[in-house]
Amino acid sequence: MTKGHWLESGSKSRSALLVIDVQNDFCPGGALGVPGGDEIIPGINLLSGRFPVTVFTQDWHPQDHLSFASNREEGVPFEVVDAGYGEQVLWPDHCVQGSHGAGFHADLCHDMADMVIRKGMNPAIDSYSAFFENDRITPTGLEGYLRTRDVERVICVGLATDFCVHYTAVDAARLGFQVVVPEDYCRAIDLDGSLAAARGAMTGAGVEIIAPAD
Repeated sequence: MTKGHWLESGSKSRSALLVIDVQNDFCPGGALGVPGGDEIIPGINLLSGRFPVTVFTQDWHPQDHLSFASNREEGVPFEVVDAGYGEQVLWPDHCVQGSHGAGFHADLCHDMADMVIRKGMNPAIDSYSAFFENDRITPTGLEGYLRTRDVERVICVGLATDFCVHYTAVDAARLGFQVVVPEDYCRAIDLDGSLAAARGAMTGAGVEIIAPAD
């Protein structure tokens, strides 16, 4: 099959597009801007009308969120600490509830969403995945919604490949969905080799990664 087989008409049946965290703070100029994060928006806008179900996600943190380095004494951005439920990267303040940075990028056609999942609202637990908080137990409700829509396959796009896209894709595969991650529609932070690690984890979980077009 060609690289575009995941977009062929027969493959759309019972599929959902998951658009992960295309928010101002994750785009260039934002508090945690992903290089080239805004470059994927035109392609995502075109994809949004091609699948029966489209779900958008937003990081939606309270100001006192434990993942913010500013909320820890001597906290250093990008340092990894033990958060009780596992390792946690300390981030610059980002996607604070109701802020401009938490909003969808102005060029993103988010009115195509059938549902918007907001995650990371609990100040004591971060949430990379669209399916579970980082304790790996607390659900967001996304799985139940997709089951009621008879979804069998999910296409994961957005920001960032090595964090929220990665965790969402692995959880989707663990829950029994077929999962595709087309990298032309994602961008990565690549923090200390995190992109290579994420690709390995996704492949190991059975996720189909579609390499960028030449």
